[in-house]
Parts: sequence; structure tokens; C-alpha cells
Amino acid sequence: MASTADTNMPEAKKISRYGWYALTLVSCAQAMSLLDRQILSILATDIREDLGIGDAELGLLYGTVFALFYALFSLPLGRLVDGWTRTKLLAICLAVWSFFAGLAAFASGFALLAISRLGVGIGEGATQPAANSIIFDTFPKSRRGIGMAGLGIGLALGLGLSMTLGGVVAEWWDVRYADGNAPLGFAGWQFAFIVASLPGFPLAYLIYRLKEPVRGAMDGIVTKPDPAPFKASANVLGSVVPGSNWFYLWRRDAGRDQWVTNLAGLALILGAAYALVSLTQSYSPRPSLDIYGLQLDPHVLQWGVAAFGAFVVLNLFQSLKLTDLPAYKVMLSPTLILLMVVGGLQTAINYGVMGFTPSLLIRDFGLTPAQAGVQFGLLAAALGMIGPIIAGPLSDFLAGKMGQRGMVWLVLGALAISPFFGIWTYSSETTGDFYLRFIIYSLILTLWLPPAYALMLGLVLPRMRGITFSTYMIIQTLLGLGLGPYFVGIVSDQNGGDLGNAIISVNVVCPFIVVLLFIVLWRFRRDEASILDRAREGGEQV
Repeated sequence: MASTADTNMPEAKKISRYGWYALTLVSCAQAMSLLDRQILSILATDIREDLGIGDAELGLLYGTVFALFYALFSLPLGRLVDGWTRTKLLAICLAVWSFFAGLAAFASGFALLAISRLGVGIGEGATQPAANSIIFDTFPKSRRGIGMAGLGIGLALGLGLSMTLGGVVAEWWDVRYADGNAPLGFAGWQFAFIVASLPGFPLAYLIYRLKEPVRGAMDGIVTKPDPAPFKASANVLGSVVPGSNWFYLWRRDAGRDQWVTNLAGLALILGAAYALVSLTQSYSPRPSLDIYGLQLDPHVLQWGVAAFGAFVVLNLFQSLKLTDLPAYKVMLSPTLILLMVVGGLQTAINYGVMGFTPSLLIRDFGLTPAQAGVQFGLLAAALGMIGPIIAGPLSDFLAGKMGQRGMVWLVLGALAISPFFGIWTYSSETTGDFYLRFIIYSLILTLWLPPAYALMLGLVLPRMRGITFSTYMIIQTLLGLGLGPYFVGIVSDQNGGDLGNAIISVNVVCPFIVVLLFIVLWRFRRDEASILDRAREGGEQV
């Protein structure tokens, strides 16, 4: 898809009223996505007792099952973000995941909970690609740190609401119907899922009516309309799904090198998955899961999902090389790929922390689910909003002083010191000490997100931002949601439910994060300066 650039176009500095309104709505959508995704963490203790499952299985529900479908469908939906009306797409997806979030209320076992989670994952696949793309086309380049901060505030608000709403509503319901005569036989945790799903429907209506921004206008790169966005989206899905990807390679006359790369990559991925299944089975044996009569080892499910996702990423890049060479050349940037991996590894820490901290407060400090939900939920929400409020303007300030590399320094500084504060926080012996230390730790953990997102989306052309962010989401989801909660869960199960040390242990990835960010500092200017040249090499008219 060709686009034209007006390099003499003066950059706008002011954020319009429409821009603020659009930011408000898409930030609320971000909040709903975290609310419906994260509410499982505060309800985990009740679900665990009611359904008779362990921490590893909860980690699968919270992370792996959701991650598979979220990551897979974010790719075709991200492509649709790049070609169709983003406001309508986001609204439709919001209504879909709200429905599936409410479906969890009817679960009486692992299977229906898993179906609910995969439905939420599919629906949420368009959320961040659409939200980021809309903000980049409504906010001037010099103010995008603030735009990303606004989205971060939405995420924090949803996180806090999930815990506060989930804990309070579930406890209120259980107390009100302590005699066992609850409508439909619902337990408190089931009713909480219903309440969490309802706000998504009126919000979807408002977003559906939001005016679509002009794609690329803020960058002076006006993008031509996509003549067949749904066909392109379907082709992306077919190109990445294992099995159908081979049909697409054949139909596109892929050469010998493409076939060898694909099959050799699949063999390496399956070999690594087999080794990891054997390793985790010996470290923390788990009983099989009963999924509608099918007995499945949870470790096989975990690493099978990870292998599936890794093969999807390989298929995606091979498909781009055959069908969209400019996007392939622009996205296959060392800086961009390293930033994606950094985001995934750090998200493993964030989700490991947030997925099990409510359970730690309940088990180790004696809080009720309602107390943990209100106290920790409100604290996490407040801190999650304060962090981006600091990080957004600070990112813009550092970029103004040092160029975009200033944002890299902010990410590096925050993530390099975070593990020390994590160990300090989760070694607390009293609730008061924990909350005091967590305030500092949480602020550090929230500083990286606005600058990292701005850096990644600034390394591609406007028409590529949806698929770029979807590619990031599959990497982030598989490394973050797919590994973080699962890792904490099996370490906890293996060590008698010691959640504090299990949460600390996920910081093992921090040295890798720091090394990768130093490489990003070294490479960034070179890759940023060559964006247009690489696009032209692929045939883009810019």
C-alpha cells in the first residue's frame, strides 16, 4: 500500500478536543480489558477452593490459555486495524470479550473457565493495536508520551477495579446468600464475573460512534485506503496458523529456502518444547486436567501453547516477506525486535507479580478477599496511574533533550533497579511494610511502558503500526502472560505455597533485560535513521 510523505509539513503541538475525547474512550477500553482479564487473580482463592484446582492450573487459566488466543488473533486483528475502521473494530471486539467474560459465571469446572478465557483473549486481540494506532493519529509526535501515559492510566484503572470490584462484590454476594439460596446457585466469584462484564457494552456503543481519525495525518504520511482489509486479515490468519501456513507458502510459490527455514524452525521449536515439558514435569509434577473427558498434562498444555506461538511468529515473518516486503524490512529491525523481547520479559515479571500478589496477601497476611481487593486494588490503581503520569511527560522531556534514545535510558534505568526493590518488597514481614515497599516498587515497574511503546511504534511507518503492535503483543503475551504466572505458580506449588519467594524468583530474567537494552542503546540511532530507506528497498513509495 503506497503512501506519500510531506516532509515540509509543520508538526502540530496542540492536542485537540477530539484527541482528548478519543484518548478517554480508548483508555476506558484499556481499563475494561484489564478488568476482565485480571479479575481472575482476586477471585483465584475462591475458584481454587470451589473447583479443586492448584496454583499451576490457575496460572494456565490466567496466563497460558488466554495468551494463546490473544496472541494468535491479535495478528489478523492487527492487520485489520491497519486497513479498516479502527473505532468500529475496537467497539465490536469490546462487546465480544465482555460477553465471554460474563460466561465465566456459569463455569463449574476448568473447561468452561478455559473457554471463557480464550473468548476474552480473542476479543481483546484488537484492543492495544487499535488504541495505539488511534492515539498516534490524534496526538502530535511531540506529545505522544502523554498519549501513551493516558493508555497506561487506563490499564492501571482496570487493574485496580478488577481487584476492588472482584473482592468486594464476591464477598458481598457470599454474605448476602450465606444460606445457600443464591439466584441460579451462583457463588460470589461467579456473580463478580457478571458485574465485571456489564460496563463493556455501553462503552462499545460510544466507541462505535467515535469518528475515525485520518491515518498518518500527524506524521505527514497520508496512507491510501486499503481496498480489501478483511481479505488481507484473513490471509494473515491463514498464513500463520500451523497447517494452513503450508498451503499459503505453496500458493505464494515460496522458494526452497523458505520451506527449509519453516520446517527446520518447526523442528527446533518442537524439540525445545519437549525438553521443557520434561524439565518442568520432573521439577513440579501435576495431576492431569480433565477437559470434557480429555486428560491433559498441564505442562504439555503450557509448552504446547508456547511452541504454537513461536511457530506463529516464524510464519508471520515468512508471510510478510512474501506479501509485504516493505513491512518485513522495516519490522525486521534489531532495535524493534529487541524492544519487543524486553517488553515480553518485563511483562513476565509484571504479570507474575500482579497475578499472585492478591493470593499472597490472603494467605500470608490473613486478609479476606474483599480486604485484599480494596486495599491492594486501590493502591495498585493509584500507583499505576501515577507512574504513567510521571513517565509520559518525562519521556517527552528526555526525547527533547537527547532524542529518542532518552526514552531508552528511562526504560533501562527503571528496569535495571527494579529487581532489587522486588526482593525487598516481597521479603516484608508485615502488611504495613509490604504496602510501603510496594509503593516504591510499583512506581518503578510502571515507568517503562509509555517510553517503550512510543519507541516501538516510532520505528515503523503509520500503516504498519497495527501489525507491528500485534507482533509485539504475541511476543509479549507468550513471554509475559504465558510464562510469568505459570512460572510463579509451579515454583509456589513445588515449595509448599510459598508465594513470596515464588514471586521473587521471576526476576531471574532481569539480567537479560539489561543486556538487551544496552544493545538497543547502541543500535537505536542507526535503525531509526534507516526506516524510510528500508521501506523503499521493499518497494514502498515514500
